[in-house]
Amino acid sequence: MDPVSERLWLPRNEQPDLTALNEFAVEFQLSRLIARILASREPSLDVARDFLNTRLADLPDPFLLPDMATSVDRLQQALVQGEKIAIHGDYDVDGITGTVLLLDGLRSMGCEQIEYHIPLRLRDGYGLSAEAMQKAADDGVTVVVSVDCGVTAHAEAALAKECGIDLIITDHHQPPDELPEAFSIVNPQRSDSKFPFSSLAGVGVAFFLLVALRKRLRDSGWFKQRSEPDLRDLLDLVALGTIADLVPLKGINRTLTRHGLVLLEKGERVGVRALKQVAGVKEVSCGVVGFQMAPRLNAAGRMEDAGLGVELLLEKDMVRALNTARYLDQCNRERRVIEKETLLEAERAVAKLGSEHTHSIVLGGEGWHAGVIGIVASRLVDRYSRPTVLIALDDTTGKGSCRSIRGFHLYHGLQSCADNLLAFGGHEMAAGLSVAADQLPSFAAEFETYARSVLSEDDLLPKLYHDGVVLL
Repeated sequence: MDPVSERLWLPRNEQPDLTALNEFAVEFQLSRLIARILASREPSLDVARDFLNTRLADLPDPFLLPDMATSVDRLQQALVQGEKIAIHGDYDVDGITGTVLLLDGLRSMGCEQIEYHIPLRLRDGYGLSAEAMQKAADDGVTVVVSVDCGVTAHAEAALAKECGIDLIITDHHQPPDELPEAFSIVNPQRSDSKFPFSSLAGVGVAFFLLVALRKRLRDSGWFKQRSEPDLRDLLDLVALGTIADLVPLKGINRTLTRHGLVLLEKGERVGVRALKQVAGVKEVSCGVVGFQMAPRLNAAGRMEDAGLGVELLLEKDMVRALNTARYLDQCNRERRVIEKETLLEAERAVAKLGSEHTHSIVLGGEGWHAGVIGIVASRLVDRYSRPTVLIALDDTTGKGSCRSIRGFHLYHGLQSCADNLLAFGGHEMAAGLSVAADQLPSFAAEFETYARSVLSEDDLLPKLYHDGVVLL
């Protein structure tokens, strides 16, 4: 398989007519060029106004999310009765920031007994951990709140119930046809969701859980004897996780991120300040978060223990925060070296693929580091424009990371190969899986068959979308 050298340049939207162009330029005091771009992307003045204003007051009612009322009722009961709560996050930046957000938020509302668990990528793999559920039960935890994971965790949800734990799942990944039997499942991707926006990051879902809980507690008079937290102070975490998880920065995500970037720029959170110093950040932007700050936080989960990222963002002492941030920076340097080596091996393997592999790339490697295969898969997608699955193999099983191209829904593709997989989860553009080593050839063949059934030759050409042609 050869790298793709051709690109399809396509207009992003229809060009606005002259009347619309003039209306946008006058209404928003914009140059005609900027007005043209805005009018083509946001064709109504009201929608464009919302896009430019991004007011937190315009955020939708969190109770429109499925199971939200059930979830906050249970959390309110836990707070009133002084029950022990555990947060179960994921090992990427979305999961790390979502975990810190729930820890900070629930503590600020009066939760005195709270702990957290982040799985080790290399030992536990993706998703809810059965071991963590059992430990939580042994520790006297009665409520577990997941963030950025859990919507496919049937066995773990059943175990939680068996252990007497009420499991509240908050997630944003594609739900399976049959949901786990958890106490509640808050997920904007659910088919019965009335929430007007489905593309929240995991940390965004967690934020709306706190907004709903604060309202319920306020209405009950909970804050008459204690100070009511300002949840806007947590938007730096929401911005970090949302940008890092590559969800569309539109609609609600844009509103949350825009306000969160202001907080990241101020750097009032000690861990953020240390991270910026180590990363050499002068001015915060989406690009800076995505390419300088997030990779260092991610390095904790990729190379060692994502709990280091949680501890950094919770840290109050600048000296300790700097030491942790420097260690994460070193982990990130090691990650780059391993990533480069793995990419070279993967490219050699792609060059050896036979003619039966034309629409997808599925590769397994002994000794590949599970913490870098997702990044390497993204590099291969950029180079070959094929949905790509890279699997780190040990003796009997493999853990895989998947990345996709426009027009190929990864979750649906994995769903079609479910008989050859031990487990899988994710969404349209990114996913994870586990597979028995001896099932890898049959999985690769079945995945290729599905890719051929849904992808045309034009679909395999990278598409670059533009807003129009302009003279120099």
